[in-house]
Amino acid sequence: MTNYNRISSIDIMRGLTLVLMLFVNDLNMDVAPVWIGHRAAEFDGMGLADWVFPGFLFIVGMAIPFAFAKRLSSGQSNYDMSRHILTRSLSLIIIGVLMLNSGRVNPELTGLSKNLWAILMYVAVFLYWNDYPDKENKFFTITGLKVIALCVFGFLILKFRSGDPQNNGSLITSWWGILGLIGWAYLVSAFTYVLCRDSIFKTSLVAVFFLIMNMLSSWKLLGFLDPFKSILGVIIGGNNPLIVLTGLIAGLIIRKIPAKEFKKIILVFTGLGLLYLGSGFFLRRWFIISKIQATPSWGMICSGISMLVFILLYWIADMKGKIRWAEFLRPAGENSLTTYIAPDIIYYLIWSSGIPILIYKQSHEPLIVIAGSIIWAFLMVGFTALLARLKIRLKL
Repeated sequence: MTNYNRISSIDIMRGLTLVLMLFVNDLNMDVAPVWIGHRAAEFDGMGLADWVFPGFLFIVGMAIPFAFAKRLSSGQSNYDMSRHILTRSLSLIIIGVLMLNSGRVNPELTGLSKNLWAILMYVAVFLYWNDYPDKENKFFTITGLKVIALCVFGFLILKFRSGDPQNNGSLITSWWGILGLIGWAYLVSAFTYVLCRDSIFKTSLVAVFFLIMNMLSSWKLLGFLDPFKSILGVIIGGNNPLIVLTGLIAGLIIRKIPAKEFKKIILVFTGLGLLYLGSGFFLRRWFIISKIQATPSWGMICSGISMLVFILLYWIADMKGKIRWAEFLRPAGENSLTTYIAPDIIYYLIWSSGIPILIYKQSHEPLIVIAGSIIWAFLMVGFTALLARLKIRLKL
């Protein structure tokens, strides 16, 4: 049955969401069918792409109780775990902000092209956050590489100019970027686990609190918190923490129910999935389903979809033991941050070369555009696997 030290379906779903993320991010949505991409902010509904990010957030939450249970069993204190949470969250936020600003570079004012600035930034990210092997015997070498990375970061930040008069052209946090959103949501959810441990009831209360925050924020009733929104906006908005917390609840359920009672697990997950979906459509009376607006209806529907997708994968992989079909997802599932970031380096190198390598993007045929992006996603997973073999693997 299930080995609770490693739930295969968690890795499979993580890999699946990342492959889908690579696919939808690469699509030329001027040609691809609208139901695949993101829907407009004011549109009441969602496409496939609108589930991918919350699907990943959900699985981030699911992994928390397993990761921290391992830390607890190794004797780590609350201080040790808190330091890990803060370090990991801050790292995600920093990388997210750097990625967000890479598209804002003004070449004339910065003295560097957008492509070169981004490539140097990503190289520095890999130098600093790489999971170096044999750390003890290569301490000085690794420290030297991290110092070089910090110098590159400092150089890029000092040189950065966007030409935007509103902020003197400097770096902005804005919406924090995808990784920044994950960092803030992880911060809340990981500390929730540290405080509530394996209590599903207490964790559910925290999730309800953030659902209420999301509703009040969407109703624009939290104006008194505006002075804090520039920094704590993701937390005040409530939506991303809510989605990660629903995943955390799912992880706690998997840990609490014995593997031999797999039918109960399936019933609980199916029931909760339908409850979340029903709640989302009920909330649609007051809030449209919108990813861009991060509405509570969208968040609950996405969590419901994630519950149902996960339990299907759990039944196939962990109950039936059929995991060979998902082997192509393994590199992405085990190296999620590398999978997300590494393709950007390839993009910027292609754009720098000026060679029209991604010719499928120029097609007016939807099938060619879709097929090209599918191939791109699989190639990038293979690229991640190659980097892992070369001991290049990001770990926060």
